[in-house]
This record gives sequence, structure tokens and C-alpha cells, in this order.
Amino acid sequence: MDLAGAAALTGARLEGQSGWTFDRVVPVDQAGRGRLGFLGDRRYLKHLDSSSAEALLVSESLSASVRDRVPNLLIAGRPRLALARLLDRLHPPERAFPGIHPTAVLGKGVRLGRDVRIDAYAVLEEDVEVGDRAHIGAHVSVGAGSSIGADSRLHPHVVLYPGTRLGRRVVLHAGTVVGSDGFGFVMSEGGHEKIRQVGGCIIGDDVEMGAHCCVDRGSIGDTVIGAGTKTDNLVHVAHNVNVGDHSLLIAQVGISGSTTLGKGVVMAGQSGATGHLDIGDGARVAVQTGVIRDVPAGTSVVGFPGRPRAEFWKSMAAMRRLPALRERVKELEERLSALEGKDE
Repeated sequence: MDLAGAAALTGARLEGQSGWTFDRVVPVDQAGRGRLGFLGDRRYLKHLDSSSAEALLVSESLSASVRDRVPNLLIAGRPRLALARLLDRLHPPERAFPGIHPTAVLGKGVRLGRDVRIDAYAVLEEDVEVGDRAHIGAHVSVGAGSSIGADSRLHPHVVLYPGTRLGRRVVLHAGTVVGSDGFGFVMSEGGHEKIRQVGGCIIGDDVEMGAHCCVDRGSIGDTVIGAGTKTDNLVHVAHNVNVGDHSLLIAQVGISGSTTLGKGVVMAGQSGATGHLDIGDGARVAVQTGVIRDVPAGTSVVGFPGRPRAEFWKSMAAMRRLPALRERVKELEERLSALEGKDE
């Protein structure tokens, strides 16, 4: 690809030689002949000193800092979006040729769309429905009555429990489990008695889930992951949770039962929410934050318990002053004690 084509594809502004060609986009310190460097964050400017970069994809805000150092620039207002489009063009997904591996097991009443691929040792139980061009990876297990939308991809060792419903273009990475029993028990005379989990599990269109995620089926209602939502690896969504469209759940997020997330919610790594909460549209939950009460739409919460960002940092500033305050109180106590001794 040449820079002129890259500019047309991404909407970036080209400065330099339109005919300069490349076949890879790489970090700025690995850039050189035939390799377009990516510089979207000021923290990586230092790597330019040791780089052989001949061309960069750079953010608008950083272009002035590199213009005199690199002869060819693609200047983008949204460099990560430009990067995504370049990578799609340079590294298109491998085409999955349709077919059913002879070791795959298909139960009674399975319905397959056109150009489906089913890899080795996959098991599809009775009455499973698979949409056009879906790809079922090796050792995938699909429970009875489940449905998988067109153009979806299930990577190896994914498990769908019976009755799970996947929308179109869903991607589930290796080891993810969808539709397993929620954690429901009640104490009885004989110990912990299980509450049967009889609800459903519905995954919307264009959802992508990382490796080893777990989404529990509802207890008596449904667990729902909204369209366009993306999850990182090792995310747990409990029974009856409803995640709004286009939300992001980063690594090791845990959401307890019957909590509702609005549209466009972001929960950062290792954050969590207790059950029966409402987290509003566009809310942001910071790394390792513990949410134990409702979060209004558009609010950013930090810490444990999760609280608005400004409030959190005020409390942190106060805590940093505690050692000095403690010494001041000790000094005042000593002076007061000395004064009381004189009065006696």
C-alpha cells in the first residue's frame, strides 16, 4: 500500500511522498523502510530518537513534534481508528472454507445455513441452528436448542449451554462459556439448596468476547449482552445481568446478578459491581473500582466504594495529609499536657 491509498482509506492528511509504500504498521521504534510507524501517544515520542522511521501515522496533536524529523506523515485526528482501518486492509481475516470435519458430531434436527464450517471434534446437540457462513472451531460444544447467527465465529473449546442465543457476527474466543448456571443457592435444613437456573442467555449482534469469559444464564429471566459490546479476557457476567449496547468490559471485570448496565458503559480492569444495581448510560468505572450503589448516567467512579472522581481525589489528598496532621495533633497534645502541668 502507498501513502496516497492509506490517506484515502483513513481520511488522514498526507504530508510527503504519496508513492512511499509499506506492507506493515509497526511501533515507532521498529519503523523503517517498508514499515509505517505508529505514533498516537506522547509517551512514545522518546522512541523516535532510536528509530529509522521514514513515515509515520501520527496524531494531529503530535505532528508538529515530528514534522522536522520524519519526511512522510499521515496525520489523523483519530489515529487509532486510522490504525484499525489500515490493519484491516493489510491483514484481512483468513477465509474459512466451508465444510464439516468428519469427526464433528451433529445431533438430530441440527439446521445449518450456507457455507458453514465446523472443525474437528465439535459437538452440536439436537435442534441447534447455525446461520450462514458461521465458523465453529475445534472441540466447541453447542447445547441443544441453541442458535448461532450468521457470520459468527466460535474459537476452539467454546461452550454454549442449551438454549443459548447468539446474534450475527458474534466472536467468542477460546474457552469462553455462555449460558452456564448462575450462582443460586438458598439455605435449608440440609444445607445449601440449589435454585434451578431456568432463564436464557442472549448475546446480541456484533458482540466479541475474549478468552475464558463466563456469562451465566438467567435464573428465571434472561441474561442479555447488548449489541456491539466487547469484553476482554476473563470477564464474568452473572445471572440476569443486562449489559447495554456498545459497552466495554475490560480484563477480570465481574458483575453480580441482576445488575443493569446502560449503553456505552466502560468498566476497566479488575473492577466489579455488586448485584441489583443500575449503572447508567455512558458511565465509567475505573481500574479496581468496587461499585456498591447505583451510578448515574455519564458519571465516572473510582476506588472502593466507587465514588465520583473528584470526591475520590479529594479524599486521597486528605489521606496524604494525615501523617502530618497526626504529628501536629501529637505536638498539640504535648503542649496542652505541659500547660496543664504548670496550672497544677
